[in-house]
This record gives sequence, structure tokens and C-alpha cells, in this order.
Amino acid sequence: MPLTPELARWRKAERATLIERRIAANAADHARWSASIADFLTRSCPFGTGWVVGLCWPFQAEFDARPVAEHFRAAGARLALPAVVARARPLEFREWWPGAELEAGVYGLLVPKGTAAVVPDALLVPPVGIGSVGDRLGYGGGFFDRTLAALDPRPLTFAHAFELSRIPTTHPQPHDILMDFLVTEAGVEAAVAGGLERVTPEECRAQAVRLARERSLPRRPLPSG
Repeated sequence: MPLTPELARWRKAERATLIERRIAANAADHARWSASIADFLTRSCPFGTGWVVGLCWPFQAEFDARPVAEHFRAAGARLALPAVVARARPLEFREWWPGAELEAGVYGLLVPKGTAAVVPDALLVPPVGIGSVGDRLGYGGGFFDRTLAALDPRPLTFAHAFELSRIPTTHPQPHDILMDFLVTEAGVEAAVAGGLERVTPEECRAQAVRLARERSLPRRPLPSG
């Protein structure tokens, strides 16, 4: 379902405002907020052996999820970065590790060169804006919503954003897919009926494990014993 012209204009303007606000944050605040998000993600996400975790190369002063992802890799997870393969198509995820050869993809974002295509079991998602029910405002291409809709079972989704990215609503449409969890420098929240609920990292981890079991994630069988 296409957006109305009015909503499309509102989202474009809101997106520009939020990106400008993020870029304008001073370096000390950015570093402090990032350290808190990294700590919360590390303690909240149950990713290790058997998991494929998708993340994004940082863009326009986003939180850099790579150090956290390397923590999951050290625990046995495989990592992947997204690549745009065509307009109005789901993203393709290619395996990535520190030191893997990269090339410039669409929008100038770096993507792995020549590595295997993989299907993520979990995604670390960098929204431009985050609403009050786990709805997210992205960069406008619809790639993440299209990708999540195409994957069965649907990956666990952890949105990570600075508190300055919060807005009352993104005016989600029927095709917009809510995030499972939101992590900011202020803490962790789980999406519940009608909103977001503050949880501890330990509670988040337990909820993520239960949700993964319900969705039969990770897709690959875990080693016995």
C-alpha cells in the first residue's frame, strides 16, 4: 500500500530533522551513548553458536554495531551485512567478518565482496526514528520491511538508536513491521501490545530466547551437548 503524499512528505521532513540532530550531537555524548548501547546489547542478546546476526555498516553518525557484533562472533555467531540487489526487492545478506574484503554498494555503503549469501536469524537495525510502539522510521527505501516480510521465520529484531531519535509515532502503515526490542543509551524495551515496556537486559535476554523458540530460531540445528 503506497503512502499518501502527505505522509510521505512528513516522513521525509522528519527523517531529515532526525539525521541532522544525530549528526549534530557532540563527540563526547556520542561516545558515551554508544558505550551504553553496546553494554545493553551485549547483555540483552542471546546470540552465539548457530546464529547468523545481520548488522549495518554505520551511516551518518549512527551507533556503530560492529564491536558488539564481534562480541557475538567470538561467542560463535556468524555475521552478515546487507546488500541492495534491486529496487523494491528484499535485501541480500552476505557473510562478513573483520578483515573481509569490502566494496561500495548502493548509496555508497560498504558490502562484503564475494562472500556467501546467508539468511539472518537476528537483525541489529539502525532506525532513523523510533516510535512509541516499536515502529521505526528508516531511510525511505522500505528495504528492511520488505526483507522482514519475506523471511519465514522472521528474524529477531533489535533496533538500536539514541534517545534523540524518539518521536511519538512514525504513523506506521499495514506493511510496516514493528521491532521486537529497542535499545538506547537509556535502557532496553520490549514491544508489547500497544507500546514498549521497559525491561532489564536479563529479562530481555530471556524474552528473546522464548521468542526465538517460538519462531524456531536459529535456523541451523545447534550442536548437541
